[in-house]
Amino acid sequence: MSVFGKIMGAIFGHSAEATPAGGSTPAAGGTAPAGGTAAAPTAAPAAAPQNVDVAAIVDKAAAAKHEKLEWRTSIVDLMKALDIDSSLAARKELAKELGYSGDTNDSASMNVWLHKQVMSKLAANGGKLPPEIKH
Repeated sequence: MSVFGKIMGAIFGHSAEATPAGGSTPAAGGTAPAGGTAAAPTAAPAAAPQNVDVAAIVDKAAAAKHEKLEWRTSIVDLMKALDIDSSLAARKELAKELGYSGDTNDSASMNVWLHKQVMSKLAANGGKLPPEIKH
């Protein structure tokens, strides 16, 4: 699965907890062999539910980490909060997936770009973002 697919799965896979509309079980991990079509974390962008409160989901995940994670401004902290590999190699892979054309050795610039792109794509796929995050 792609790095962005993992981010989508981590956020949209937990939408039943954040949005009181889905009838499926509260799928905590993602491997629920209950046979539901909405719980399968494969190509997440096509199956993404609408109006998922991204902040509520990521805030809850970040709180469970027991460390201060600034996921609203940091791609590294967002990935850490979601239990996704946040290494430079993983971020370079994410940059490649999302079409980054800058220098991947300039990790600061790349990270800012990645955060903006991920937030934009989450919003485009039904993620509801707080006003301070929208790019």
